[in-house]
Amino acid sequence: MFNRILVANRGEIAVRIIRACKELGIKTVAIHSEADENALHVRFADRSVCVGPPPSIRSYLNVPHIISAAEITDCDAIHPGYGFLAENAEFAEMCESSRIRFIGPTPDNIRMMGNKARARRAMDELGIPVIQGSEEIVGHVDELADQAKKIGYPVVLKASSGGGGHGMRVVRNPEDFRNLFKIVSAEAAASFKDSLIYLEKYIENPKHVEIQILADSQGNLVHLGERDCSIQRRHQKLVEEAPCIDLGEDLRKEMGECALAIARDIQYENVGTVEFLFQDGKYYFMEMNTRIQVEHPVTEMVTGIDLVKEQIKITAGQPLSFSQESVRFQGHSIECRVNSEEPDNFQPVSGYITDLHIPGGPGIRVDTALLANSKIPPYYDSLIAKVIVHGMDREDAIVKMKRALNEFHIDGTKTIIPFYLRLLDHPDFIAGHYSTHFVDDMIGGLTD
Repeated sequence: MFNRILVANRGEIAVRIIRACKELGIKTVAIHSEADENALHVRFADRSVCVGPPPSIRSYLNVPHIISAAEITDCDAIHPGYGFLAENAEFAEMCESSRIRFIGPTPDNIRMMGNKARARRAMDELGIPVIQGSEEIVGHVDELADQAKKIGYPVVLKASSGGGGHGMRVVRNPEDFRNLFKIVSAEAAASFKDSLIYLEKYIENPKHVEIQILADSQGNLVHLGERDCSIQRRHQKLVEEAPCIDLGEDLRKEMGECALAIARDIQYENVGTVEFLFQDGKYYFMEMNTRIQVEHPVTEMVTGIDLVKEQIKITAGQPLSFSQESVRFQGHSIECRVNSEEPDNFQPVSGYITDLHIPGGPGIRVDTALLANSKIPPYYDSLIAKVIVHGMDREDAIVKMKRALNEFHIDGTKTIIPFYLRLLDHPDFIAGHYSTHFVDDMIGGLTD
């Protein structure tokens, strides 16, 4: 097992990783920007290193400074969390060349699945259902416009190296194609340093269903069931559930085996998530995320398996501590992402926390790095907490979530908790009648 791990992230996921390390007896080093000098993850770690000024590009994305921080603190490994450098194959290679283990899949795995168009072609060759789309990634608008015409509108333009909902636009007619192509290309270049784009046929009312997998270096491979991540805005997830109430046992088993087949084919190692669009009983491969997911707690709640600990053990060369046959699913779990945003239009806001009460009680978990008398800096993602509940069934979980959110008290910034309380009372949400467009189409266009 590792002696010391550097956590190359911030916020709630950094705290989550540090807690897992403590329980495994591993020392931790936190990196931080100047804006996060007094952050909770810095307080919890055994040591800390400032890696730069507040902007991410000069701190949490400053690879030379992060590698140096790991070297001067004698770390065996680096855990990237999610976002930032988590799916950066070059960073993973730099870690390995510095004799520091990267806690995640191999650079080849990251590179293969990080290129969404290439991954899509590979899945098609494997016989996995995929959405009709462009055969190649392109950088020229005319090439893609011709393919859109052949496929038929509406289509969705996607950054080839994209993720997290960035670099995506729906195009409903040829007249809008050129303008939206320019927007997506610019977003792709700015966010991923890769302006190449591909397109897919746009599925109008799908659910977003993903399968959690784990694979060790001994060839053991398991899935931990599915998560329903359909409640989204701007292609970014807000609410996640496990299990998905639309899947019967036969389809659940089939999709799990499909995800395992994908992982087996690319010789995947570590945690990962295979994401599908699901509609009318049919599913289509969308992408594979080669990292721990923001929504991993709902899977932990229904299986009792600590995904972060397993991730660390796998990277250390240990076998999985369980088999597929031993996985048991119990109850229902829901996660709501608490973002520091205006509740009516989801515009990010910063603030200074003057008063704070975190909910608790049976079946309630809150992952956060919030502290009273602390600042929410304007430089980073607006996610400040995750409220996760576990109930006997979905109805019980919804009741627990409403109670927890009503208890969650934050003074000094606005959050989208009022939006969630409206959502949880919406009859279509309660009945499970929603798709990825629910927030736009059924909550009154709040994302305009």
